[in-house]
Amino acid sequence: MPRLTFSLLMSAMIGLLAGFSADATAQEYPARTVRIIVPFAAGGPADIYARFIAQRLQEALGQTFVVDDRPGAGSIIGTDLVAKSPPDGYTLLLMSNTHTVNESLFKEKPFQLMRDFAPISPLNYSDLVLVVKPALAVNNLPDLLSLAKQKPEALSYASSGPGTPYHMAGELFKSMAGVSILHVPYKGSSGARVDVLGGQVDMMFDAITTMSDFIRSGKVKALGTTGKTRSAILPDIPTVSEAGVPGYEAVIWLGLLAPRNTPPAIINKLNAEIARIISKPEVRLAWAKQGAIAMTMTPAEFAQFINEDIAKWAHIVKISGAKPD
Repeated sequence: MPRLTFSLLMSAMIGLLAGFSADATAQEYPARTVRIIVPFAAGGPADIYARFIAQRLQEALGQTFVVDDRPGAGSIIGTDLVAKSPPDGYTLLLMSNTHTVNESLFKEKPFQLMRDFAPISPLNYSDLVLVVKPALAVNNLPDLLSLAKQKPEALSYASSGPGTPYHMAGELFKSMAGVSILHVPYKGSSGARVDVLGGQVDMMFDAITTMSDFIRSGKVKALGTTGKTRSAILPDIPTVSEAGVPGYEAVIWLGLLAPRNTPPAIINKLNAEIARIISKPEVRLAWAKQGAIAMTMTPAEFAQFINEDIAKWAHIVKISGAKPD
């Protein structure tokens, strides 16, 4: 057999065997427990939706999916753990747009999002809501803006830590409204929420999915939601944009990543299962009632979405002057 023909034949056979190997890997996966690392504190949206998707992946794929909360350093601790994990599909990362913000907010960190991770799928997004403690002498957003301008740095806002959507929503608000409000970072959204509810901090941008019940019960006052249009579950609350800061918009979104070099067959299998789960009408309806909108994309589309979000927040970090407190 001529050398060139033999070489082409061997290349074809290697490619065919690689294809068979990838198919076998996907068919066998998962063969043991899968860990989903949530680099945020328990009780927040990331933890809640990680547990939701873990339970349904477990039911669909016949193996245990465990949620492991590893908060700290603005999500960097838990994220780095996944970046250094074997790329075998058994350690996944529940990400939010905290991660896309951190690409420009933190100049030095042990990983780069699009270098060290493989996008799997988004899950959902939700608007935030600006709430203030009941004792604060404001009843609407113009009242708050007036008070903040009269007393620079006298008011405080809580967040779940540097780079999180709650922090960046506050920094964007300060920049666009021209006010100076003290940032009080916490290790997670639960601690921030508790102190706003308890009156220790004046205000907070929080996910509608976790704050709406407190608004309805009168434990906080809602001044504005952060989407382009009013929230379907808080229709009486104006958007921040219409209430006094034109053009303002901020959301929180969630998704799943795997360590770089995880086999594409595993990535695609997880993507397909997640899309199937969150496309169910009952899931979309349940999430919509909580204020969350399901998102479905291919891994390639999700990668493009992440890159665009990194660029968007790099611009906002620059113009707002946000710092990792």
